[in-house]
Amino acid sequence: MALSVETESHIYRALRTASGAAAHLMALGFTIFVTVLARPGSSLFSWHPVLMSLAFSFLMTEALLMFSPESSLLRSLSRKVRARCHWVLQLLALLCALLGLSLVILHKEQLGKAHLATRHGQTGLLAVLWASLQCSGGVGLLYPKLLPRWPLAKLKLYHATSGLVGYLLGSASLLLGMCSLWFTANVTGGTWYLAVLCPVLTSLVIMNQVSNAYLYRKRIQP
Repeated sequence: MALSVETESHIYRALRTASGAAAHLMALGFTIFVTVLARPGSSLFSWHPVLMSLAFSFLMTEALLMFSPESSLLRSLSRKVRARCHWVLQLLALLCALLGLSLVILHKEQLGKAHLATRHGQTGLLAVLWASLQCSGGVGLLYPKLLPRWPLAKLKLYHATSGLVGYLLGSASLLLGMCSLWFTANVTGGTWYLAVLCPVLTSLVIMNQVSNAYLYRKRIQP
């Protein structure tokens, strides 16, 4: 028996709500897992995985889900307030990423190791640089008068697309980090596969939620 359009819509929204809730939990759980594993403060390097997972797994996930009509934790608030919260979370993510990058550079200097010698390091640097540019671009959305020649709708579209690319770069950096000697020496077997699934699944959810949030906004705008 065929389902009605209304029933299909309810099922679709329920699935999106469930996937969004799963993304919240996986982002938080993965960050806590890495924090416990790294034991921050036990060494200079120990802060690097903690700060990077906090930036690219938890803070950025929460920042991007802020605009989801089903999954935002603050969806009852106005869009203006959520935009401010999004900007604050992204700024915190950038600061954590910059600090995490600085500490691993200092760690390698102390050990006399080469910088950017791995795909993980190269992708991580690109993700941090992209996040820096993305935050700079966000200023234009907060203060559109700074860019009077650019239509606001196009700025939002470019910013959302660029932000999604930056998030995927951050997730790729996390995945490559889980192939590093440090991570594979401490995490093996099924636990490693479960850890890998976290950024993979959250990336899939974010891609779906971001694209649908933009389409939803287009539908409700006159």
